Amino acid sequence: MRQREAVFVDSGAWIALALSRDPLHAQAREQWEVLHGAAAKLHTSVPVVIETFTFLDRNANRDVALAWKDSIYKPGTVKILPCELRDLDHAWEYFRRPDLHKLSAVDATSFTIMKRARIRLAFTFDHHFSVVGFRLAA
Repeated sequence: MRQREAVFVDSGAWIALALSRDPLHAQAREQWEVLHGAAAKLHTSVPVVIETFTFLDRNANRDVALAWKDSIYKPGTVKILPCELRDLDHAWEYFRRPDLHKLSAVDATSFTIMKRARIRLAFTFDHHFSVVGFRLAA
């Protein structure tokens, strides 16, 4: 990873960071420290924020979900990228690929948002990102 490289943070990474009981929590914390040490420019998307908040609200509790939301909204933490209609239109094409079994719509939109923003590195535990050609930070 290069210094100040743009990195897209996926829901799985946010969840692992937020929940100490998550099996990937320690690995996520280690990678988080690496990203901060490299002064990575962190990005996520509106669909990822919604997916992560909903997961934390349902699987932990509302206070955990709100605390997570508050942490990412602190200035300088992460840039939240919008999901434009054209991103959604392009995302549907990923569902035609036989190598992307059990792909989520949020992941498909993440791919198109990352391409639009020219982000090549993802902090994720989801193999689909590497299948479509992104480098994984985790």
